[in-house]
Amino acid sequence: MSRAMQCQSCLPWGSWMQRCLSGGRGTRGVHVCAASVPGTAGSCFLRKILRASSISLHRGYVGYQEGSGENPATPSSSRHSQSQLRNVASSGAIKKHQKSLSAWFSHQPNEERQFGPSFSLDAVHVDPVIRESSLEEILKPSPDLTIQEQLQQPCRQVISLHNLFDVDACGRPVKNVVLYGTVGTGKSTLIKKMVVDWCHGRLPRFELVIPFSCEDLSHSHAPISLRRLITKKYQHLRDVVPVLGAANLKVLFILNGLERLNLDFRLAGTELCCDPNEPVPPSAIVVNLLRKYLLPEASIIVTTRPSAVRRIPAKYVGRYAEICGFSDTNLQKLYFQMRLSQPGCSGEGSRGGSSAEQENLVEMLSRNLERHNQITAACFLPSYCWLVCTTLHFLYFTRTVPPTQTLTGIYTSFLRLNFSGEVLDSTDPTNISMMKYVAKTVGKLAYEGVMSRKTCFSEDDLQQCFEVEMKTESELNLLEVFRSDVFRFFLSPCVQPGKEHTFVFTIPAMQEYLAALYVVLGEKKTLAQRVGKELSEVLGRVSEDVAVVVNIISKVLPLRFLPVLFNLLKIFPRYFSRLSGKERDAIAHTMAEELFKEEDYYNDDVLDQINSSILGVEGPMRHPDEAPDDEVFELFPIFMGGILSRRNRAILEQLGCSIKNLAAFEIAKAMKKTVIRKSHKGLPPSELMDYLFFLHEFQNERFTAEAVRSLRALNLASVKMTPLKCSVLASVMGTTSHEVEELNLTSCNLDSSSLRTLFPVLLRCKALHLQLNSLGPDACQEIRDLLLHDKCVVSSLRLANNPVGEQGAQFLAEALAGNRSVTQLSLLHTALGDGGAEAIARHLAQNQHLRELNLGYNSLTDAAALRVVEVAKKHEALDKVHLYFNDISEDGKRALHSLRMDRDGVRALVFLTAGTDVSDYWSHILSVVQRNLPFWDRDRVRQHLALLLRDLESSRSQTANPWRKAKFLRVESEVKKMLGKLQDGTL
Repeated sequence: MSRAMQCQSCLPWGSWMQRCLSGGRGTRGVHVCAASVPGTAGSCFLRKILRASSISLHRGYVGYQEGSGENPATPSSSRHSQSQLRNVASSGAIKKHQKSLSAWFSHQPNEERQFGPSFSLDAVHVDPVIRESSLEEILKPSPDLTIQEQLQQPCRQVISLHNLFDVDACGRPVKNVVLYGTVGTGKSTLIKKMVVDWCHGRLPRFELVIPFSCEDLSHSHAPISLRRLITKKYQHLRDVVPVLGAANLKVLFILNGLERLNLDFRLAGTELCCDPNEPVPPSAIVVNLLRKYLLPEASIIVTTRPSAVRRIPAKYVGRYAEICGFSDTNLQKLYFQMRLSQPGCSGEGSRGGSSAEQENLVEMLSRNLERHNQITAACFLPSYCWLVCTTLHFLYFTRTVPPTQTLTGIYTSFLRLNFSGEVLDSTDPTNISMMKYVAKTVGKLAYEGVMSRKTCFSEDDLQQCFEVEMKTESELNLLEVFRSDVFRFFLSPCVQPGKEHTFVFTIPAMQEYLAALYVVLGEKKTLAQRVGKELSEVLGRVSEDVAVVVNIISKVLPLRFLPVLFNLLKIFPRYFSRLSGKERDAIAHTMAEELFKEEDYYNDDVLDQINSSILGVEGPMRHPDEAPDDEVFELFPIFMGGILSRRNRAILEQLGCSIKNLAAFEIAKAMKKTVIRKSHKGLPPSELMDYLFFLHEFQNERFTAEAVRSLRALNLASVKMTPLKCSVLASVMGTTSHEVEELNLTSCNLDSSSLRTLFPVLLRCKALHLQLNSLGPDACQEIRDLLLHDKCVVSSLRLANNPVGEQGAQFLAEALAGNRSVTQLSLLHTALGDGGAEAIARHLAQNQHLRELNLGYNSLTDAAALRVVEVAKKHEALDKVHLYFNDISEDGKRALHSLRMDRDGVRALVFLTAGTDVSDYWSHILSVVQRNLPFWDRDRVRQHLALLLRDLESSRSQTANPWRKAKFLRVESEVKKMLGKLQDGTL
């Protein structure tokens, strides 16, 4: 009977839900060991380091227990032999072996160093939950438990790593242990951690540990003896190998990734072999070790995925143990606490405030976990805990963005950590890579969800996506393996009330990534396209042979139409290549349509959306009966662009998902007609930030430069410009050197470090809006350096509503003295005081280009205001000074009223009146007040408006001109209306 039939591949998805939930039951009691690298998915890295040198270290896992019930009986031997064994056990050979293993297994994968601080194995580690199991439980689906029910289950059948080789329930010694778990549960990290523990003397139960990678063994079919195999992989053990069969040398063999080996335990398939010197195929060595026919006293631990557990007959297994990941929220919290609180987490050059930010992140994340949101289900898998921490590090602690560091790169590297080199089923002749299968199946589900704006999927949705095209035995077998090993990695039961029997993607962004991968790989084809491609390939392969045959036949027989017919057949491949070009156009069109979808224009930018999905949204929880917000998939087109970058294509190639250079080039070429053209229309600030982030993710400098040249004005007002967003803006704009007409960064949470990051961009901006950013004296130093730079082109600088203060004014005054480009400077409501105004007045004489200066609402008194005006009279270009809403007395008012543009060369905007007439700038002053009222002291504004009103009434009484009286009444009505709204709180 085929495995597909045995495993009931056609069972409904609801029954399979029981399987995917079985791993977490009864796991509240846990064993925590805080002494290793985070529980990330490091399988590909382990395979890399185990093949990287002459010793070719292999993946392995160590279980240990001091004083366990192992059978102490050993055969009698000579005193000389016993002495020799003791000398070997303590010899330099094993010490060298430990040193080599420790060096290789302590290495961190590139992703660990690239996307955050690098931790040693002894720095932070949380052991996942391990539950003792049985073959019956593996074969029989467990009860249908929701995520919340799993979290509330009492402690049952939990076993620690220390106890894996304890005697079983019947008192029999355990020699073979099968440790299994789905993708992402932390098998590889446990292997690394336990091997390093043995190397450091923390596993005294075993005197020798020999790890083997089953992936490595699967590539060799030439006969080899066990002793030769060991010395080939670990040359330091040459002196130890001759005494391996001795009973008192406690040896542990680690066979990691058993699913990569095709084992045959039948005697007809694998002969018995007890001689470690006899050459046999590597698979035969593994079979005889597990049979205990070869080195029967050795202990063996096997790690594998659930689908391969049955490859070992139950009679050869002493204990089954399942790795359940972080099925306790306390483990998840502990992991995040240890990982995010590391001193190096906040990056280089971070200041003391970063520690508080780290603590705040941990606190917000803990609260979100306590709510049992979907992230709690995701963090069952230690791999996703790594992804969460890596994403938070990217969002919060990225001060500069290296060209290779992108969000798409994080997700691509995350998949490489878990799936690199993995085939779905080693027994299947197609040998399809696991990631390729995921892209074709789960990617299709993800894409259909994105197109229909859906994140929850029913059993019918899953059947339509996975089973509708299953026609062969091989396809059914692959589906069964995917269900047991991989499905839970990408999809998990929904935790929302009323939706417990639907599935959602484990991490929301993963749905958009897989949908993007599905489209870019060209899997979204019509039936005609698929048939056409296959037919084109067949005709292309046979065309040359058929051409020879047709030419011969046409010379012998009068069938002149045959060459013509064949030439028509040869046209089809060329015609199909044109259809492929149309397919690339369709990909570019999809990308543009999704990137500039108008219904998403006023959402948060994608980086803020990711942050909210991880940390949750603070505030009251939504009522269950309240209608949910529309689903947003703005990362989908960004991931499409990111996947096309050269680096991500190279990683995906390793995963079996090939995207050719020509295809990427043609898609980029088609994008110029769609993406760049659509970006010319005005975009809201959040959408503009998304577009800039898309260009950063695309990592195509030529394309980005062409796109950026068309952006003459950038409006990012109210976008929270984190260090990451500032770096993205600087990186994208740095691809060109063109001048920017206007850059609006109003209310963007900027600080001095943000200005340093954006310095090259700010130099090229003519109009620079920096209002409402809490820019203090430190930031003013950066602005001074900016304005004194010889390449600065800033002509209009607005710093209103920033705490500049007197010290900051001193820096700005120094900048004015040496600057040659600024013509308009707004320091409205910047807490200058008289001291700040005096500093500006002292340096103003050295400036020759300033035309307009706004010092309104700065608590200036008569002396400071008149001092500024006196300097302004002598200035060559300055003709307008704003002084409204300052503490100017009646005497000061009269002195400022006496200024005449034709005589003094400067106009002071102080009041709404100009002598016995209304000021030409009254509407401008009132509009400034109305725009800034949310950020000003309302009581003080009310007092100033009352003063302006009295001044209007006084001036109106001094004129007999009815036209002027009408103008005064109009302005008075506007002021009274504003005062009334202030009083009512409606303004």
